Amino acid sequence: MRGPVKRPIMFHRSLQIDQSSLNVISYLRGSLESNNSSSGSHFSSAYALDPDPARWGMKSMIKDDKEPDDDLHNPDPSRDRKFDQTLSFSMRGLANIACLAILFVSVLMLFAGYPIVTHLADTPPSTLGAYNLGGINASGQVPEIPGFRGLIDRDTPKSAYTHTSHVDGTTYDLVFSDEFNVEGRSFYPGDDPYWEAVDLHYWVTNNIEWYDPVQVKTIGGSLRIDMDERSNHNMNYTGGMLSTWNKFCFTEGYIEANISLPGASNVYGLWPAFWLMGNLGRAGYGASLEGTWPYTYDTCDVGTLANQTDPVTNLPAAAHAGGPPGTNGEMSYLPGQRLSACTCTSESDGSDRRQMVHPGPKRADGSYVGRSAPEIDIFEAAVDPTTLIGHVSQSGQWAPFNAGFQWDNATNLVIYDHANSHLNTFVGNERQQTTSIVTRTNQHCYAASGGCFQTYGAEYKAGDDGCIQWVTDGSLVFMVKAARLGSDPLMQIGSRPVPPEPMYILLNLGMSYSFGPIDLEHLVFPAYMLVDYVRVYQPSGKWNIGCDPKDYPTACYINTSVHSEPCMLHYAD
Repeated sequence: MRGPVKRPIMFHRSLQIDQSSLNVISYLRGSLESNNSSSGSHFSSAYALDPDPARWGMKSMIKDDKEPDDDLHNPDPSRDRKFDQTLSFSMRGLANIACLAILFVSVLMLFAGYPIVTHLADTPPSTLGAYNLGGINASGQVPEIPGFRGLIDRDTPKSAYTHTSHVDGTTYDLVFSDEFNVEGRSFYPGDDPYWEAVDLHYWVTNNIEWYDPVQVKTIGGSLRIDMDERSNHNMNYTGGMLSTWNKFCFTEGYIEANISLPGASNVYGLWPAFWLMGNLGRAGYGASLEGTWPYTYDTCDVGTLANQTDPVTNLPAAAHAGGPPGTNGEMSYLPGQRLSACTCTSESDGSDRRQMVHPGPKRADGSYVGRSAPEIDIFEAAVDPTTLIGHVSQSGQWAPFNAGFQWDNATNLVIYDHANSHLNTFVGNERQQTTSIVTRTNQHCYAASGGCFQTYGAEYKAGDDGCIQWVTDGSLVFMVKAARLGSDPLMQIGSRPVPPEPMYILLNLGMSYSFGPIDLEHLVFPAYMLVDYVRVYQPSGKWNIGCDPKDYPTACYINTSVHSEPCMLHYAD
């Protein structure tokens, strides 16, 4: 016979036990232990509790008793349906979402934002006027010689870090300087980051000396270029030429040097010079200059042709009259502008991997910009063989030529110092047209006549509206405006702008009967020119340094052209 069914005692999951409840539990425990110990067969102990839990004294055993957390585990369909239809977040949920958002944004900034911000905020790496990052120049060097750090010499005084423009009075910044204070510097190829002395015969102007790097050195705080009566490569004299070709160039600005001229101020024959040339031409390398020097031209017309003459019509007539003596009246013997604006658009600039014909750039219509190797002479010094007074010629060289070498000097030329300066009687020959002034120098600023130094400079602004101003001893002496070399209907040519090409610096000491007579009887050797410093300035915020600027590139053309062999006479060789 089945005994009475034992019903399990149901407890509410959340118990609140008071003192009376503890007494009941203690009593039950004692009763159970007593029954188990006596016989173990009495089942009445299972019913020792009242069937009604409400009488047990335990409040939480009552189903309808409300507790604070009941809403968490007691479902209420009507309430829950209404709650689920609304968007509700607790503060804890919002904090979790905010934390996840911060983590996401942090990771995004680390791998995407930081590189973008760095790219936009960083200053582009400077080439320091050279080709590659860090200022590596065409010879693969960086300026690490003591006393000469980068483009600006550490020995340049702070007072010389700015210059007031002679053109418009604006402030210019120093962009390059060399004080030549470090003793014993060498200028053989590869020895200096910006300067290089040549090793060649300057046959282009029929010089009677050989240029040797040993003649160029620093001594006593100055650059010294020597001229010796010493045999070298079957030449009886040895001189020196120093340049920054393809190492340092600048476009527009002011350049100045403080110089003690060579020899005595009353003995003629030496030919010292301080000048600029476009980087597409390498001084002394004749083939690189053929068809590039002394052009500064960006028009496609007869001015780009050989002898400035149309080979079909033989016009203009002015090209065959008014030339220098010995030319039968012919104005020009130039071979024509090799890198002219007339270059066919089908010819390559190298970008299509064909053989480069023109260095570029091209205009929007596909035509080429006329390119060349112009020349600006800050000075060429000489002693007048008649008066035995030293002077300098400060000039610009131009091509194509005006009819009879006559240019508009009515309003586009200014002479500031009539007491010491006058227009040069030499206006050109079959190879060049010249705008030049002759200025008397300080007769004591010669190495053998007192040894003082005198400053020489030139400031220029490029373009058809540009100008060139020359300075001697810190004062303006001469200005030429580009308008002076405007179009010439007689020669059927357009204007010749002040050179927009990147220009490099040259200093040299030579001798040539092509330049003037030479008094070998009274010249004393060794003769030498001393250079205290060279400084270059450009308008603040408008620096344009480098030999391969984007708008006038030169590097690719030079690397595939005729700039490494000085004995080549012609480009076609």
